[in-house]
Amino acid sequence: MQDARRAEIQAKKAKLEEIRKLRKAREDAKKGSPSGTSSPRPVSRRDVDDLLDDIIGRRADSPKPKVAEGALAADSSTTPGSLSMPSTPPPFGLPLPTLAGRLSAGGGSTSKASDAGSEIAAESTPHQRFIPDLIDVEQELFELPQKQRVIYNKEVQTTEVIVEIKGASEELIRQQIQREQQEAAERAIHEQKELDEENAKLDKEIEEGIRDLTEEERASIFVAPEFLDFIEHSSKIVQRALSDGYDYIKDYTIGMEAGLDDTEGKRMKQVCVFSDPRWTKNRSITDLDWSPKYPELSVASYNKNPAALNDPDGLVAVWNLHLLERAEFVFHSQSDVLSVSFSPFHPNLVFGGTYSGQVLLWDTRSKHLPVLKTPLSAAGHTHPIYSMRMVGTQNAHNLITASTDGVVCSWLVDMLAQPQETLDLVHAGHNKTDEVAITALDFPYNETTTFWVGTEEGNVYQANRYDRAGSKAGLNQHDVYKGHSGPVMGLSFHPLAGPVDFSDLFLTCSVDWTVKLWRSKSIAKPSTSPTVIPPLYSFDEADDYVYDVKWHPHHPAVFGSADGSGKFHLWNLNTDTEVPLVSTPVGSGRALNKLSWDMKDGRRVGIGSSDGHVYVYDIGDVAVPRESEWVDMQKSLAGMITGGTQTSLSVMSDGEPRRM
Repeated sequence: MQDARRAEIQAKKAKLEEIRKLRKAREDAKKGSPSGTSSPRPVSRRDVDDLLDDIIGRRADSPKPKVAEGALAADSSTTPGSLSMPSTPPPFGLPLPTLAGRLSAGGGSTSKASDAGSEIAAESTPHQRFIPDLIDVEQELFELPQKQRVIYNKEVQTTEVIVEIKGASEELIRQQIQREQQEAAERAIHEQKELDEENAKLDKEIEEGIRDLTEEERASIFVAPEFLDFIEHSSKIVQRALSDGYDYIKDYTIGMEAGLDDTEGKRMKQVCVFSDPRWTKNRSITDLDWSPKYPELSVASYNKNPAALNDPDGLVAVWNLHLLERAEFVFHSQSDVLSVSFSPFHPNLVFGGTYSGQVLLWDTRSKHLPVLKTPLSAAGHTHPIYSMRMVGTQNAHNLITASTDGVVCSWLVDMLAQPQETLDLVHAGHNKTDEVAITALDFPYNETTTFWVGTEEGNVYQANRYDRAGSKAGLNQHDVYKGHSGPVMGLSFHPLAGPVDFSDLFLTCSVDWTVKLWRSKSIAKPSTSPTVIPPLYSFDEADDYVYDVKWHPHHPAVFGSADGSGKFHLWNLNTDTEVPLVSTPVGSGRALNKLSWDMKDGRRVGIGSSDGHVYVYDIGDVAVPRESEWVDMQKSLAGMITGGTQTSLSVMSDGEPRRM
């Protein structure tokens, strides 16, 4: 690179030298005639005298006028036609201009001047000769500069630009660069020095203004409500980000050729487990529910921790799928919380039913304590509330609660001081008491007045909130859904989601180790005499108490059940009615108390255990129904009714059932 630069500079120097030579030659041409051009011969005195004699016809004996020698001699640099004439005007009749012109045209040639004089003499022969008196005049002849003709070409222009811009040599350029670098280094050192001085000054000011806090001041800051709220909120955000199990370096090009396993869609995969040693230790889960607004949120209710006397008896925890280490919200209660539910119309509200009979309302925007609660009085419930449902629309909805003393109450969510309606469910056929101990309750789809209840005696009854055509408010005394030999622990109506209406089907589970499928009798045609309605089918796969059963929210033939042996059973009636599609142990083998389906797409199911853990499972493609599932469900129902053992029960006079 340096050799090329040096060669370029040498070429430029040669070009400059050539330009200087051309310029010097041009200046020499201005001062004298160019080389190779013959200068005019100087005019001698004899030639001038002979020319004058020929013009004026002077005699040979006449004295010749004296002319200054310097006036006629021309310098070698004088150009033709630049001969000055005397300042005294010539005598009349003397054609001096013609003489001057002849001299100019002749370039000083004697022979040409003589010819011109002969012509002039021949022309002036007829006239009278006039002999002028000549005087000696001495005058300097000035050279008139010629107008220089400037010619521009590419070479001259380029050379001049290069000379002006690139006139500095390589050494000068190097020195200039070194000087600039040195100045920049000095400037950077100066700036760094100033910055260090400012930092030192600032550190000194900070040291003077900051002092160590005392232990009392630290303690007061740590217990301040603002500080605690900030830590609570900020730590949740950080833990959500850290709990995200997404594989950010996953390579999607690996394993694409591998075939899919045929049993992959039937498998259940555990997603996460929710527990908090601080709150859920030594507690059992009593109920579960998923948020209809936020599919990642679920709520669980807990009973008392006998080992923690200072902790609240009841507990409600809101869990987040993106926050696995602790609960999103924790709510307290003075009594065991036996049932819990999100409000479908207000996503911030959580309702709970307690063992003492109180209905509590918590708000996620508030603190741990409930914002509203019912009084402990005879106007509401005085027995444990094991089930509750929200019915109605966005503008008109009620909370329906049922307790084990047979009381069903309807509440307005913004006024829990007293129930809006109270309904006592009694049955005259009971031996010791007329009360119906309600353990489970559910409404059919789009139904707000008629509901079904499961009782401790094992029967299922229909009840009405209001009087309607053909039936009165209260318990339907004639229709008895009899099939279980133990208390009914769960009741679930089929959701109306598809082209075929199966909303008259419902499932029940009991401590008799069975799950039974029922078809509800038409509301418009109640029985007028005691009628026993048998189940359509009984599922006897469980090996222990079956504590809960729920229909899938989107698939018409899928439901799940949880039993006391710690197993979760996933059934698909279109596939098999004898054995479950999937049966898997959950957790440590402790009894499973409750289950709840994700309402968004039904892929996730939450299972509550008696060890205080919430297990979330993904059931995969089983949750996605095909278009033919509803027709297949009709065929499966027909097969269960006609192919199985049909049993009808009628009530004898002594009250004992008789198999027909």
